Amino acid sequence: MFNSVKNPQEQLNALRIAYTQQLPSRVEQIEATWNQLLASLEKSIAVGEGEGGRVGKDNSKFLFSPHHPIAASPPLPLAEASSLLVTLHNLTHRLAGSSATFGFLILGNAARTLELVFKAMLECEDLPTSEQQAQILVLLEVLKHAASEICLLSTQELSVNLPLTLPPLPESDNRLIFLVEDDPLLSQDLVLQIGCFGYDVRAFNEFVELQDAIAQTPPAAVIMDVVFPEDNLAGPKTITQIQKGREQPLPVVFISCRNDLTARLQAVRAGGKAYFPKPINIGELIDALDSLTAPQTPEPYRILIVDDDASLATFYSLTLEQAGMMTVAIADPLQVMQPLIEFRPDLILMDMYMPGCDGLELASVIRQQPAYMGIPIVFLSVETDFNKQLTAIQLGGDDFLTKPILPHHLVASVMPRVQRSRLLRSVMVRDSLTGLLNHTTIKEQLNIEVQRASRENTTVAFAMIDIDDFKSVNDTYGHLTGDRVLKSLSRLLQQRLRKTDITGRYGGEEFAIILPHTDGLTAVKVLNRIREGFAKVRQQSEGAEFSVTFSCGVAVFPSVVDATQLNEAADKALYEAKRHGRNKVVIANC
Repeated sequence: MFNSVKNPQEQLNALRIAYTQQLPSRVEQIEATWNQLLASLEKSIAVGEGEGGRVGKDNSKFLFSPHHPIAASPPLPLAEASSLLVTLHNLTHRLAGSSATFGFLILGNAARTLELVFKAMLECEDLPTSEQQAQILVLLEVLKHAASEICLLSTQELSVNLPLTLPPLPESDNRLIFLVEDDPLLSQDLVLQIGCFGYDVRAFNEFVELQDAIAQTPPAAVIMDVVFPEDNLAGPKTITQIQKGREQPLPVVFISCRNDLTARLQAVRAGGKAYFPKPINIGELIDALDSLTAPQTPEPYRILIVDDDASLATFYSLTLEQAGMMTVAIADPLQVMQPLIEFRPDLILMDMYMPGCDGLELASVIRQQPAYMGIPIVFLSVETDFNKQLTAIQLGGDDFLTKPILPHHLVASVMPRVQRSRLLRSVMVRDSLTGLLNHTTIKEQLNIEVQRASRENTTVAFAMIDIDDFKSVNDTYGHLTGDRVLKSLSRLLQQRLRKTDITGRYGGEEFAIILPHTDGLTAVKVLNRIREGFAKVRQQSEGAEFSVTFSCGVAVFPSVVDATQLNEAADKALYEAKRHGRNKVVIANC
């Protein structure tokens, strides 16, 4: 393992140096396996001659004709020879891909030619001809010479500078809001309303206190009134002075009883990002705060790398990580299911030829599972046959990249594909109104989380939420207001729950929540806090204000044995909450 405190560039250089140190032993392994194959074939020839056969056409004891009589009915030693030939093909395949990727083209070309010779022997099921044996001996000498030359290179010569830059570190999740309002009742009300959506609100009524607090702990945003006793534009003027002394301006939202152009213009000149006339629509204010305080750095793209060559997989990982992506690399294709479930990759980068299970077979297995049908699979291999590349795409691949590939070409190839993948995936799996997972996706995620909990012997809670008397909201205030109520609940759920929790719109006014590693009592406490907070939010419609509540049913795995029954149990508990007066959280009795 490489030291995690090193930057990716240093790790790549260390990996390249470590790779060069392994080259002599890798070449020796190929040569030793070839000699073992020759010995096995010599033994087969001896058996064939003992049974009355004859040596090949060139009458050589060590050079074998593909028409040797033992080929028709091979004795047992040829089974060993066939296995050794497969091993030789795998060894040269890995060396061809990795050496060229690390920049050792002479070594890579020789290994690639050698791989093709062994591949032809496997496909034809023939013994090696004298020409093939001579070619193999020459190529082995080229490999040994190239490996020895590479080992003589200095550390500086082995270092590689990649034209990549690290992205900025993700911003912290700052939820601190400074509110400056001289009306104590309105200030108290806004602190309560904004606090319901997960923000930590501190109220000020004097500008000096505000400036001291900003100097000590900068907030995520400032909500500033425009009019104060000192001046009808005191708010924008104060913000202008504060911003002058800052390298990075603070996001500011202005509120005011004034709605004239002069006040709005002064707010814009002071750097205001939004302006809300009183009475304030709390939903619109929260939308603005969400937009201003959301981390600017998106969640890193997740790439799953499947390659039986550990050095090459590590090289790809470090290259993509230097470009700001997250990676998980596995060498055994038969172990792919666990990272698919736990890592939830945005894209799979897969070698096409691997022992035990090749890339084509693995892609077919992945594509047969609905939850993973939309994940792009990009094959990365030394295969240059266009027809075989096309077959790979037809069997489930989305693209084919040919080794060797330069680091910046790898990033340039992966980045647009993973960006499109995440965008399309978001459209396909999310509800357009709330931005939460849609019905189909939340049910798929429930299956995945239950499988994970079963494997790890942990708990997972599942909750069903239904807004109480939602039909009357639509009938009284209209469907646009009803939509705003749905959005306010979805926003509240997103802000009050953990990042590891999964939230979806189940349909209509119903929502579903998956809480991994959560027992029933904890789930009930969490959902009761959210229920109480939602009831305090004042919904607005054309000057009218009203409040809304919800009912909730909870079920827990493993008390309920599978995802389907978990869903049904939570739904029954929700029905019980409705039946016993609404605005309650009820846990299923299982």
